[in-house]
Amino acid sequence: MNGLFAVFGAIAALLAAPIAAQETRLGEEGFESPPATLEQMDWLVGQWSGEGIGGAPAMESWLIPTGNTMVGTFVQQTAEGGIRFTEHLYLMEEDGTLVLRLKHFNADLTGWEEKDDMVTFRLLGLEPCAAYFHGLTLRCADAERPGEGLVAAVRMQSGGELLFRFEAM
Repeated sequence: MNGLFAVFGAIAALLAAPIAAQETRLGEEGFESPPATLEQMDWLVGQWSGEGIGGAPAMESWLIPTGNTMVGTFVQQTAEGGIRFTEHLYLMEEDGTLVLRLKHFNADLTGWEEKDDMVTFRLLGLEPCAAYFHGLTLRCADAERPGEGLVAAVRMQSGGELLFRFEAM
C-alpha cells in the first residue's frame, strides 16, 4: 500500500505545478463518438520512451491491431529505475468508433481497479495524427514527422493534467 501512496504523492506534487495549456478535452454529457477505425491509428504503433511523473523515466508501447483491438502497455518507473506502476491498455473498435480501456497495476501486479472494473475513455475526435478521448489525448509530437515522437496526456479527477512526451525507441 505504501507504493500506492507514493504514486499519489508524486501525482499530487506534479499537479501542484502550473499547467500552461490543457492537452486533454472533455465531451459534453451524452456526447456521441465519431466514426473511427483502428486503421486510422497506425501512427501509434511502436515503442516510446520519455520522462514521466516527477521526471522519472516512462515507456509506452503499442502493438499492431489483432482483430478489432490494439494492445498497449505503459510503465512508470521510479527515480531509481524500478517499476512504480504499469497500465495495460486496449484500444478497441466498438459500435463503429474507438474506445480506450485500461487497468492500472502496482509493481507487485496488484490492481488499482476492482477485478472487473477498468477506466474507459470514449473518443471525442480523430485527426490524421491525433486521437482525442474524453479526458485523454494521444497525438504525434510533430504531425509532419509521425513515428518520431508521441504526446500522451490524461486529465486527473482534480482537473489537473499529466503530460508525457515520448521519443521513438
